[in-house]
Amino acid sequence: MKKVLMLLAVMLLSACDVNDADVVSKNLSTASDNFEVNRRFVFYNGITGEYVLTIEGLCSKDNTSTATTLGVICMVGPNQYKKHMLGLSDNVTWFMEQIDGVKASKYFYRVTFKPSVIVPDITIQ
Repeated sequence: MKKVLMLLAVMLLSACDVNDADVVSKNLSTASDNFEVNRRFVFYNGITGEYVLTIEGLCSKDNTSTATTLGVICMVGPNQYKKHMLGLSDNVTWFMEQIDGVKASKYFYRVTFKPSVIVPDITIQ
């Protein structure tokens, strides 16, 4: 019985193969999704060698982006946001650069609860 429990414990612990970089990466993604990280998005034309568009600020990649469309949402003021969309093609690519360093823990996952999102804001017309 002890061998079975020991084997089960080893199997469970081996499933916890999370390294420090994974935890920090997740925490940085959470911070950027909450508009806490300065980023630069650059859209590059591979044929002409020119930048098509550059977006800088407290920005996050939009969750509705697809393989051919990239959306970027930026916070431009208190409760003010801008959404940018760009179609991607075989000659237009993009990259994102984090402009500033951000403190992120490698020991703890960051979870954000927003109770205001649970209660809907209903508008009657």
